[in-house]
Amino acid sequence: MYYPNSERVVFTRECPAILIPSGDEVTLPEGSSGFVTQALGGSFTIYIEGNLFRIAGIDADAIGKEPLQPPEVPADATEKEIETVIWQQLRTCFDPEIPINVVDLGLIYRCEVARADDGSRIVYVDMTLTAPGCGMGPVLMEDVREKIEIVPTIERAEVELVFDPPWNRSMMSEAAQLEAGLL
Repeated sequence: MYYPNSERVVFTRECPAILIPSGDEVTLPEGSSGFVTQALGGSFTIYIEGNLFRIAGIDADAIGKEPLQPPEVPADATEKEIETVIWQQLRTCFDPEIPINVVDLGLIYRCEVARADDGSRIVYVDMTLTAPGCGMGPVLMEDVREKIEIVPTIERAEVELVFDPPWNRSMMSEAAQLEAGLL
């Protein structure tokens, strides 16, 4: 399959990847070549020999791209400022098959920030999937966790997958529904 307007890339080093849609972890060898079909939120979807693979932003250098960098946060950031940055980070988490972020898809049910005894922050997230059997669920959860944990002052993020209430497309933002052709 050919993706018009897609960029050809060659892996300059061995690189961990996730096979889409199964979610299986694989390693792509140095010298592999393919086409970038989606580059959103710092991660990349690459088409190689009939398969789609997700490359995490931290491994972007393997395909000649800039690795994902932590957001800038003032040293004296308020709780509100940290929450704003976390929601911005969540908007950089995309389903590898759907070019809409998890916030606008309506997949984030809860996001709370708590202070640990040492002053660092812990973030608790409840999220769901568009389909309960989605093989990419663990990948999306890990993406959410990683994007939150790179925020300065965040000690850890605990991401829980929930299915109550069940997701439906009415949970999508109006912009996401428009982008998906549902309006």
